[in-house]
Amino acid sequence: MINNRRSLLKALGIGAIAIPLSSLIHQTAAVAAETSKLSLDDATAKALGYTHKSTVANKLCDGCQLYTGKANSEWGPCAIFSGKLVNAKGYCSSWNAKA
Repeated sequence: MINNRRSLLKALGIGAIAIPLSSLIHQTAAVAAETSKLSLDDATAKALGYTHKSTVANKLCDGCQLYTGKANSEWGPCAIFSGKLVNAKGYCSSWNAKA
């Protein structure tokens, strides 16, 4: 019986450490994946006519429903360019006004 309790306590102790650690590793990887800025040479960017600075009146990435960056941030994620950051003042042909 003592062996079973000892094993249980070890397993609980390891689990108590492993779960938060794995969560931290996952969050760090997710943040790292979304930290590179979209290159104008990217094939999808070229196909959609993406520019870091919009030349279309009143159509900026930060006003598009696909842009998920924080308010007043210079760069943010976009649903079209997975894992890349787009300029909040940029534009591409997939632009769609936020609801």
